[in-house]
Amino acid sequence: MLNPAVHPALRDGPLYLDYNATTPVDPVVVEAMTRSLTQEFGNPSSGHTYGASAHAALDRARGQVASLVGAAADTVIFTGTGSEADALAIRGAVLAAPVGLRRHVVTQVTEHPAVLAACAELESLHGVDVTYLGVDVHGLVEADAVAAAIRPGTVLVSVMHANNETGTIQPIADIADAAHAAGVLLHVDAAQSAGKVDVDVTRLGADLLTVVGHKLYAPKGVAALYVRPGVQLRPLVGGGGQEHGLRAGTESVASAVGFGEAAELASRALAGGDEHRVRLLRDRLEHRLTTMLPGLVHLNGHPTERLPNTANIRIDGVPALGLLDRLTDVVVSAGSACHAGRDEPSGVLIAMGLTPTQALGAIRISLGRWTTADDIDAACAHLVARASATT
Repeated sequence: MLNPAVHPALRDGPLYLDYNATTPVDPVVVEAMTRSLTQEFGNPSSGHTYGASAHAALDRARGQVASLVGAAADTVIFTGTGSEADALAIRGAVLAAPVGLRRHVVTQVTEHPAVLAACAELESLHGVDVTYLGVDVHGLVEADAVAAAIRPGTVLVSVMHANNETGTIQPIADIADAAHAAGVLLHVDAAQSAGKVDVDVTRLGADLLTVVGHKLYAPKGVAALYVRPGVQLRPLVGGGGQEHGLRAGTESVASAVGFGEAAELASRALAGGDEHRVRLLRDRLEHRLTTMLPGLVHLNGHPTERLPNTANIRIDGVPALGLLDRLTDVVVSAGSACHAGRDEPSGVLIAMGLTPTQALGAIRISLGRWTTADDIDAACAHLVARASATT
């Protein structure tokens, strides 16, 4: 296990079990970024010694991120956020496609809001048709449904690897086969899965894939888009030739360096069995909660095909926001951080067939690098006590 000591930011606060919202920056990443900020200040596009140093650091970071997803370094484009990477993939691919038949995109109703927003903009601003596929009770979209939705003029399929709320993992390789059989590109948002499970662009069959720094112990404000060689995109921001001409603007070298270091740490953690460690802790959490509250705890999402760190549950008769208001020693989330604070049911859970009352009871518990068995036991005791007081 990497960094067994408690993270400095977590030492004196409540138990942090909201790693899907964001992760604390790993101290090793901070060290790498500090070196970059103090020693590699040059513009990576400059032709002198200082520029060359920054350019070399950027190239190394690009290679580290690429390695995490089984890609070549020159296929990775740094962006500012995952939302930007999603927009570059979706809008970039569709707007770069030849104008002939009415252009068409296939996605699913439980996608991240960034994907849905990019699709909505294509509809409203460019007259692109979008098909929004439904999901089953576990949140899965069927590859056959994707194949059936593809038609002449379809440019792109966009399906996330793992849902940010439930952790449900989609059958991406099968969806890729369906898309590629029709000559259609596949974009995969892997913001939640990269670093938690094995993500390989070749095995998944992804033509475009989004990875986000702050989901894997890097700072906020840096992400990346894998672009398969030969895929044409129209840039969102024009100007200089940075990032292979797909994202103009001087790169944040220190942010990229931190992202690269975090990606390398994640690769080592996966190789060292951290996925198994976290899954055991998640299973311990679910077992203890169902034992302490018999018959009252229900899982939202797929029971097995999901992220090893994620438990989206509901407790009969306990509204999520009421429970969160009472929690003082544990930090969890009511659904996704993208919708935090809204007293309305999750669209993801409604799409899976839950009633509004059931969806309003959902809490997302997500574990991470510094979660221990003692943390799980303490969290369960606190959750059960507060849930009993909330009913």
